[in-house]
Amino acid sequence: MGKRTKSKTTEETTESFSLLTDFDIYLFKAGKHFRLYEKLGAHPMEYKGERGTYFAVWAPNASQVSVIGNFNHWQPGRHLLHARWDESGIWEGFFPNIGKGEAYKYAIRSNTGELLEKADPFAFYCEPPPMTASIVWEHDYKWRDDVWMKQRREHPPAKAKPYAVYEVHIGSWKKVLHDNNRSLNYTELANELVAYVRDMGYTHVEFLPVMEHPFFGSWGYQITGYYAPTSRFGTPEDFMYLIDRFHQEGIGVILDWVPSHFPGDAHGLFNFDGTHLYEHADPRKGFHPDWKSYIFNYGRNEVRCFLISNALFWLERFHADGLRVDAVASMLYLDYSRKPGEWIPNQYGGNENLEAISFLKEFNEVVYGEVPDCVTIAEESTSWPGVSRPTYLGGLGFGQKWMMGWMHDTLNFFRKDPIHRKYHQNEITFSLMYAFTENFMLPLSHDEVVHGKGSLIGRMPGDDWQRFANLRLLYAYMYTHPGTKLLFMGGEFGQTSEWNHNHSLDWHLLEYDFHKGVQKLIKELNRFYRTEKALYQYAFDHRGFQWVDYSDRENSVIIYQRQGDDPMDLLVVICNFTPAVRNHYRVGVPYRGYWKEVLNTDDRAYGGSGILNTGLFMTSPVKYHGRDYSITLTLPPLAVSVLKCEREVAEFEFDGS
Repeated sequence: MGKRTKSKTTEETTESFSLLTDFDIYLFKAGKHFRLYEKLGAHPMEYKGERGTYFAVWAPNASQVSVIGNFNHWQPGRHLLHARWDESGIWEGFFPNIGKGEAYKYAIRSNTGELLEKADPFAFYCEPPPMTASIVWEHDYKWRDDVWMKQRREHPPAKAKPYAVYEVHIGSWKKVLHDNNRSLNYTELANELVAYVRDMGYTHVEFLPVMEHPFFGSWGYQITGYYAPTSRFGTPEDFMYLIDRFHQEGIGVILDWVPSHFPGDAHGLFNFDGTHLYEHADPRKGFHPDWKSYIFNYGRNEVRCFLISNALFWLERFHADGLRVDAVASMLYLDYSRKPGEWIPNQYGGNENLEAISFLKEFNEVVYGEVPDCVTIAEESTSWPGVSRPTYLGGLGFGQKWMMGWMHDTLNFFRKDPIHRKYHQNEITFSLMYAFTENFMLPLSHDEVVHGKGSLIGRMPGDDWQRFANLRLLYAYMYTHPGTKLLFMGGEFGQTSEWNHNHSLDWHLLEYDFHKGVQKLIKELNRFYRTEKALYQYAFDHRGFQWVDYSDRENSVIIYQRQGDDPMDLLVVICNFTPAVRNHYRVGVPYRGYWKEVLNTDDRAYGGSGILNTGLFMTSPVKYHGRDYSITLTLPPLAVSVLKCEREVAEFEFDGS
């Protein structure tokens, strides 16, 4: 167990011991201890026949550390921890009769005499806000997702598979209006949300940060309890149950993770032992001007251990299938959101944050080394090269990257009146110039429906019919474009108001046909995307995409092919970005035979006008769009039409029978 000592308090003498071995300390100091949560924090246990709790906390610049709680009337100095002899800066001790469920904090006397009351950075459970104490906890949950975990190991992200992600803010997805407008708890979500995501056909759900945060209005992005799911909605086991239920339904769970900054709340990580312990001391590197929060010191080994251990904690203890890493751009650049003179160049005179870059690379190497069947996704909004390329090739090592350029250009294009779109066709085609430089995920995320931006449907031009047709067109274009997909909650049924975390989604809108139609389309797009390998097999590879025609600006029409390994198993996608119906429109196709329209967003079932291309279309030998064959069809207004070759009929034709 390590070195044993005697620790005296003002009330009693307690025998303490250490969970930390010399090797643990070596790894901690070297920045290579990646399961630190097993050793630091509060751990209920039995020692010499007595049940109690072992506490360990890193506070190298403290002159005294004690544990306070109801058990000592929150009086500092009565349950003293002792400083280890090895200069690790860790204070530890075992106290009997303190067990699971006990609220506590650390009373830290700084080396300048300041008394700080801090929550445990490694606490597994916290009091519900606005209370701020940690709670002694040990995880006790029996997982029932063996089938899912086995399949996950057999089909890691390196193998082509669809990602249709439903982004969710747990606290506002649905509220119980008759019960003081409260949010659903984890257990209720395990019934309602899981069933909804399953029925909608999404492959994954992504939660905005669930880690404990004091301010609900931060949406979870200002974290004080990195190792604790927020207690607003239940216990850690309740959250495990929610993830378990998703897995049992064949749905992956991605967690939003925030290693970029943390808030300055008095009980949190800031000024933890009276010094800048977790944050960088120089405000030009340690203070974030946009969010008025503090930036981790990525050059400090112990801080790197804290963060990488936290990533593995959620992936291993909670069976998370991936981490979406927030605000990566703010980590990469020393001058991010700073004016000249407000930042310090690196040792080479550049604006790259070399310590953060090193951290991100190591984070990805460790995560994929330990949990190779998970995925890491970067929210990175700049042209930094190789974000989703392996570190051994000079990349940052992420599995995927949000395609922010696509999102920006696409929404700008769709805001325009269709009569003017022919002058801006490059905005909708430009993404294919760089679509395969990264493993891109196409996001229509929460950031696009807040801060006065309005809803997605609110940005579509025209009357009601045109607005909903435009929205359906946008979604089908997104699902057929190379890359994985993410859509924020409410977008799937055309939420009309801007997202407000204090209110439930406007589920009553589903009483109206247009909104029901959008929801039906998303359900069909999820099914279509999952079943058509051409849409995901080469999601990040130029072999999966081919232009048919991007030059018909006068009609605002673009046509492209999506394809997989099987050359016969391809789709031809036709997007008409105007409300004009295009009759007798000729499209070049690669194969002779019969073609069929397999998706049309103008279908009346989705709220469209019902201009469909029914039946089979026989190719003619007219060469068009650089293809040997072509067909003519009617392009529906503000719609996507997808064609597929009828394999059996085509093969019959190819045989010459």
